[in-house]
Amino acid sequence: MTQVDFYLLPGEQRQQLMHFACRLADKAYRLGHRVYIHTESAEQTRQLDELLWTFQQDSFVPHAVFTETAESPPPVQLGHDAEPDASHQVLINLATEVPLFFSRFERVAELVNAEESVRHHSRERYSFYKARGYPLRTHELSK
Repeated sequence: MTQVDFYLLPGEQRQQLMHFACRLADKAYRLGHRVYIHTESAEQTRQLDELLWTFQQDSFVPHAVFTETAESPPPVQLGHDAEPDASHQVLINLATEVPLFFSRFERVAELVNAEESVRHHSRERYSFYKARGYPLRTHELSK
């Protein structure tokens, strides 16, 4: 069964969520996992694609925007309107809704900051997972 982790970040900056998504993808990639980052929009996908190249000075996260036709996709892919194949193990969700395909993943990471609208949507996602019996963990992060 899919393990769902909620990461509660301090502060209200949306950029903070993007940076944490990059750090989490980097960590999962270094542990040998295939990662799919589900974004809210094409614009957020583009921003995240750029940020993955620059979020840390000495880091390299092999990534690409998801396409169904990629012959040998990199270990980290991102997208907002595509349903990834079953080869990914970790889903990082930056969207306000629970992606319909979440249950194919071993792990789901839900990122939440202190912005009220983000908290509101995260409570809805938490209730969704809980009502369906998925194991939930919450991690409160400090600056």
